[in-house]
Amino acid sequence: MTTRAAHTTARVSVVIPALNEEETIAAVVREVPRAIASEVIVVDNGSDDRTAERAREAGARVVSEPRRGYGRACRAGVEAVEPSCEIIVFLDGDGSDCPELMDRLVAPIGAGAQDFVIGSRTRGQRERGSMNFSQLFAGRAAGLIVGALYGVRYTDMCPFRAIRRDALARLKMREETYGWNLEMQMRAARARLRVLEVPVAHRRRAGGESKVSGTLQGTIRAGTRILYTVARIAWERT
Repeated sequence: MTTRAAHTTARVSVVIPALNEEETIAAVVREVPRAIASEVIVVDNGSDDRTAERAREAGARVVSEPRRGYGRACRAGVEAVEPSCEIIVFLDGDGSDCPELMDRLVAPIGAGAQDFVIGSRTRGQRERGSMNFSQLFAGRAAGLIVGALYGVRYTDMCPFRAIRRDALARLKMREETYGWNLEMQMRAARARLRVLEVPVAHRRRAGGESKVSGTLQGTIRAGTRILYTVARIAWERT
């Protein structure tokens, strides 16, 4: 199946969790290639700015999840996708991901070759200053742990990813905060999904402040949650 056929036969929904991203969200929504995506859902995760308004103006469907937490926002987006959706793409609303590269993630799934495709910022071209040392280290370290546990080696915990909707449902995701991405990768590896990692470009955020790496407190909080997620999933019996 060609890439074009995959785009026209698979229904793709894009989920963008967003918290106080009024400076960037409209541009991110507009950059999503509509030849690939049948809908764009922005999950307003308790913003106190004009994130929701800007997203609607740009053509997104806005879903509200007032309980803050990255995992909660992602889950709300998943629950809101149209019934015909076959593939779900996740990306951040800060302008750091490159939606124009979405076909790299979607095409292998639409062609029936993969179940889960994750972008790797560490293997792709990164704009100077787009990732700090702690992000690079965390991605590599998590990849080593997952590889040792399940035999699937990742190089990143990039939020830019695509997964078959039915495969995601089987993973029974539980994480409500920063560990969502890692939980998906660990559960996908343990479930023996067909996993592919592809290089993607990465930019500095286009505006606002990172909720994870923008402050020392945020970095510590995210790191702690990621370690907890590794331990929790590794010790689960099922």
